[in-house]
Amino acid sequence: MEIRVLKYFLMVAREENITKAANLLHLTQPTLSRQLMQLEEELGVTLFRRSRHRIILTEDGMLLRRRAEEIVSLAEKTKDDFRHTQDHLSGTIAVGSGELQSSRFLTQLIAAFQRDNPLVSFRIYSGNSDNIKERIERGLLDIGLLQEPVDIAKYNFIRTPIHEHWGVLVSTDSELATRDSISPADLASVPLILPDRENVQNELLNWFGPYAEKLHITATGNLLYNLAFLARDSQSCVVTLNLACHYDGLLFVPLSPKLESGTVLVWKKTQTFSSAASAFIAYSKEYISGML
Repeated sequence: MEIRVLKYFLMVAREENITKAANLLHLTQPTLSRQLMQLEEELGVTLFRRSRHRIILTEDGMLLRRRAEEIVSLAEKTKDDFRHTQDHLSGTIAVGSGELQSSRFLTQLIAAFQRDNPLVSFRIYSGNSDNIKERIERGLLDIGLLQEPVDIAKYNFIRTPIHEHWGVLVSTDSELATRDSISPADLASVPLILPDRENVQNELLNWFGPYAEKLHITATGNLLYNLAFLARDSQSCVVTLNLACHYDGLLFVPLSPKLESGTVLVWKKTQTFSSAASAFIAYSKEYISGML
């Protein structure tokens, strides 16, 4: 199973049309069709259901699409890791980060590193801590910025000096919007939207204390942008980190008693890194130690 053929497969899966995919790949249609048939024979499965106007992935095809995306991404990352010159550090570093105030710290760190190493580029992946850990485990990311609480037993890490502050996005029409802060009792009887990470939910439920059993949770999610729209349309409140973002019709009010989360920059203990990634890790340690 060649990387080249997997790229062909992914193009056909994306376009859902052999002719369009062949044109984009600069291949003839018979050549592309033959490559796909050989791939199906090699795997012993049917990857597509063919109709008059389009082709649709089978369940096996959808599984291969997920795996092929990972394989191609890892192959490209491997090439990037070896792309360097003798005199200057170069290559691509894959970094994962959630929606955090600490993301600003991360971008400042990256910018400072690139001023000294202009030939190094970065590939940024956005997700929550669980998504990022999974991609680090699969070798798709070199480093991740994770929100605590998170299990980092398998990782080396640097704790960042940034603290994330929790609060609630409430409708500007709500009485809660007039408060300087919001208590657990204030939220016991209102519809709530929570983050979907189990560790974070447990942390929040501990903060709610005896009111945890009375909560009316209407939804959970991992991207605040989408949750903010849902809150506005459903008159719900989003329990979230303060990201200093503005959403029409919503106002951020901090929690009382105050609730904070730390963040950590992590990388896998047993992984062998490219020269660029190793240099960035060393630079990050020095950069953070200078801030403490």
